[in-house]
Amino acid sequence: MISIKKYAAIDIGSNAMRLLITNIVEQKDKPTQFNKSSLIRVPIRLGQDAFTVGEISEENISRMIDAMKAFKLLMSVYKVEKYMACATSAMREAYNAKEVVDIIKKKADIKIEIIEGKKEAAIIAASDLHSLITTNQNYLFVDVGGGSTEFSLFKEGKLIVSKSFKNGTVRLLNNMVNPIVWEEIEKWIKQHTDNLDELIMIGSGGNINKTFKLSGKSQEKPLSYKYLKSQLDYFSSLTYEQRIAELGLNTDRADVIIPALTIYTRAMRWSKASKIYVPKIGLSDGIVKAMYFGKI
Repeated sequence: MISIKKYAAIDIGSNAMRLLITNIVEQKDKPTQFNKSSLIRVPIRLGQDAFTVGEISEENISRMIDAMKAFKLLMSVYKVEKYMACATSAMREAYNAKEVVDIIKKKADIKIEIIEGKKEAAIIAASDLHSLITTNQNYLFVDVGGGSTEFSLFKEGKLIVSKSFKNGTVRLLNNMVNPIVWEEIEKWIKQHTDNLDELIMIGSGGNINKTFKLSGKSQEKPLSYKYLKSQLDYFSSLTYEQRIAELGLNTDRADVIIPALTIYTRAMRWSKASKIYVPKIGLSDGIVKAMYFGKI
């Protein structure tokens, strides 16, 4: 006899908004299964507003309302019994964020929680990440978003330290990352990884997922630093239009993929990680699991 619950997570990022609907399958004496039922991604680049002018524009507020109304209807159709909506870097920095949250609640009846970088990293870690981490290896987990990048170091199976930096793909596109931030990231990584042997990196985010998919590798295989750097160089040699036409990238992916891979490759170099694993995990997955296990 099995029991099936339906949970949903809404991830309001700096580059896009996502609705993940998950079937949670419970069976006696067996591990709970989390099966993706549907994933909808809407490319509303809130970071373009928040990082350049400091507020979410009227146009994007209107688009957010429409998207949230659609998400609400989809959750109703799928008979979702529990959901959580989390906003990250762009909404953290927009001075009209509270106004936007209130409008969304009034117009679409969806409550949004704006979470800090540390909580964002913790929620992602609540996903399937721990199933990948063994007690005899050291791992640096890197989640690259539009507005921030979260780093988490795992040693002997345990989370040792984590840090969020204001360095993300949309910020980099708008030349809004001070060189000092790069220096701080390099210093932090080296400080925490210099004495570790055979460090393995784990990458999370839409851009590394797309890069991995283009590699054609099976899910359990890693990408090497050499391969990732070669892909960065190759993508950089193409125009924005060529990345769309020849690589099949979405219009809102074709520009941010280069700054994303820049962050991953630099983190690999600074940590001396020779390979990076790319599991299918992210904030949405973490929200669902954190809700189910009562961690949020």
